[in-house]
Amino acid sequence: MVLSPYLCIMKRILIIALAALMLLGCKQNSNHEMNMSTLTLTQEWDKTFPKSELVNHRKITFHNRYGIELAADMYIPKEIPGQAGNDATPGSVGRLPAIAVSGPFGAVKEQTSGIYAQHMAERGFLTLAFDPSFTGESGGEPRRMASPDINTEDFCAAVDFLSTCEWVDPERIGIIGICGFGGMAINAAALDPRIKATVTSTMYDMSRVAREGYFGSTDSEEARDAQRQAWAMQRTEDYRTGTYKRAGGVVDPLPEDAPWFVKDYHAYYKTQRGYHARSGNSNDGWNVTGTISFLNQPLLDMAGEIKTPVLLIHGEKAHSRYFSEGAFAKLKGDNKELLIIPGAVHTDLYDDVAGVIPYDRMEAFFKENLK
Repeated sequence: MVLSPYLCIMKRILIIALAALMLLGCKQNSNHEMNMSTLTLTQEWDKTFPKSELVNHRKITFHNRYGIELAADMYIPKEIPGQAGNDATPGSVGRLPAIAVSGPFGAVKEQTSGIYAQHMAERGFLTLAFDPSFTGESGGEPRRMASPDINTEDFCAAVDFLSTCEWVDPERIGIIGICGFGGMAINAAALDPRIKATVTSTMYDMSRVAREGYFGSTDSEEARDAQRQAWAMQRTEDYRTGTYKRAGGVVDPLPEDAPWFVKDYHAYYKTQRGYHARSGNSNDGWNVTGTISFLNQPLLDMAGEIKTPVLLIHGEKAHSRYFSEGAFAKLKGDNKELLIIPGAVHTDLYDDVAGVIPYDRMEAFFKENLK
């Protein structure tokens, strides 16, 4: 049978499309029963850090079990045999260990989590830096909401995706949670045995800070009642107006009497060093009512039942150090470690400006425990 020129062209297009999907090796969402929105992802490099020549990068999406579609950056080591020449097919090369990364709380994947993901990809891991639900390029309405349940689920959903990616060994998947998403990472590790190793960096326990305030400053029933009343009034007002009032991101301009750790946040989120247009911390922050549920839902209650290895990393001088120390006290077994970085403050572990992020230690940890 002789094909028409039109059919020949269509056949060629189909072959090219199929080849591209095979090269990708990781299935995108196609379940129409979930009625998920189609995300529009920025294709140009708009990170706060330079692109590495040692890894390949592509944008992908996946969904969580609530049907929220999440946006992510995938980083793949270039040294995979056959992959650099664009002639590999899924299964033709050895499967890689993989790491899902998210955080800080209120940041986006173009900031800290992308930095970690790219560095770990340079060291041989397939990595996924994702925007949590309701933030960045990910789906979920209304915007700038947070949930200890849904954001923990975001990590598990990333594991869903990686477990079905044909470049990935599903028995060698780890996670990294940074700042507030360190608590979510620990919660995910306690829930999901597919997570074989967990790293947290400069961790916040968002439930503890909601319940107690910084350094226990509002740790009383009276203070919590006052917060509940304020939230309740704001909920009524938001419903009346049909909008959600934003809490404001990192304060700007910076008051002279601002606490030193607020100045550290400003030096990252409000300067060229770390500013990003989609980051809540860089701009107008979470919704005022966006973090209500953390007050009543402790994240770390089941941390003592984590059977897999956990490495907690924190700066010696970080205002938040006590969150990692508290989490470490809940962990059990001899495969848990608290690594304190001498002289480092909270935001020193956001990027490479201070040169203190222990990538060598993280590489060794994951290679030991994802084998």
